[in-house]
Amino acid sequence: MGHQFFNLKPAAAGRLLVLAGFMASAGLASAQSSVQVFGIIDAGILTQTNSADSKKTKTRLETSGLRQSVWGLKGTEDLGGGLKAFFNLESHFDTDTGHIHGTGDSNQSGTILFRRQANVGLTGDWGTVILGRQYGPALLAHIGTEPRAFKEQFSNLYAWAYNQLDGFAGPGAAGNTNDVGIFMSNAVQYRNNFGPVTVGVLYAFGEQSKKISRGNTFAIGVNYNGPVVLSGSYQVMKDKASGEDIIEHYGLGAAVPFGDFTFKLSWLRGENSGADGVETSKVDGISGGVDWKWSPSNSATLAYYDNKDKNQSSNHTKNIIISNDLFLSKRTTFYTQVAIVDAGKGSTGIAAFKTSVVADASYLPNKTTTFLNVGINHTF
Repeated sequence: MGHQFFNLKPAAAGRLLVLAGFMASAGLASAQSSVQVFGIIDAGILTQTNSADSKKTKTRLETSGLRQSVWGLKGTEDLGGGLKAFFNLESHFDTDTGHIHGTGDSNQSGTILFRRQANVGLTGDWGTVILGRQYGPALLAHIGTEPRAFKEQFSNLYAWAYNQLDGFAGPGAAGNTNDVGIFMSNAVQYRNNFGPVTVGVLYAFGEQSKKISRGNTFAIGVNYNGPVVLSGSYQVMKDKASGEDIIEHYGLGAAVPFGDFTFKLSWLRGENSGADGVETSKVDGISGGVDWKWSPSNSATLAYYDNKDKNQSSNHTKNIIISNDLFLSKRTTFYTQVAIVDAGKGSTGIAAFKTSVVADASYLPNKTTTFLNVGINHTF
């Protein structure tokens, strides 16, 4: 997900992720409690050929090319005996306009100030419990194995999200409990490390009458960090009225370091069904890549994504991404990224989003589109 969302250098990761925040706060031996303001501001220039709206080249100021722009508050309190309390509040905004970023929650949700996190919890030697809106463990498990670490632009962060959108962005879906399978509302999560293995298990209440299973979400993510990195996940969401499984998501990944290189391989599957349980889409996302730390201040990535809907074979995109992150300091990164997207003839409309590595799927079907994005990412 350099200064990267879900895969940052330690100083930046502590500002963004719940777990990294726990690790950072554990070092504050001289303070009983602390509250921090944190954030990321990211903006750049994006130029693309074959724009979906004009069929011509288009250039615009783009927010959040490398990582999303956010601001937030987090705090910890040492309760003694190895026990700590904590909270996290995190809001998402667009740098190009200053607007609060839209949500993938149900249409009835309105504007959500703390879209990404609004939670409180306890942590100790026995593990961590988090209550409230939070990152799901399935996505977190694959940070180290997704070829571009789920960067905000040109990664399978968007294939992941849009393959979990149907069930709670459509009419009458207000009871569902998550935002594009990434941010879970009404959720309780337990996390713990068992040697090199990290496990996260989450349950999000549907909060519907009659049956507790209506509209709920269950997610589990496991990753192994040893000589190699391995990851696995499963996530299921139920319809708020029928209680049927309407979204199922699976994932496997691996990363192998070799000197200055790290080779990565990932498989993600998103299955969508209607309230009657009849399957409407099944998208496989297969990807591979390599990171190359070619100097102390530069990290380059080459990645390939092949995303295809097995229920609609013409909805198929093949993507090549080449990028470089130049670390100007511990807090500021200058990034350059090029994406070449070869879209199938069915890669249009809502269907296109399910196979896209581009944030807005703004490419023409049955064409090859080239994107060039240059920007600055600054953390505080």
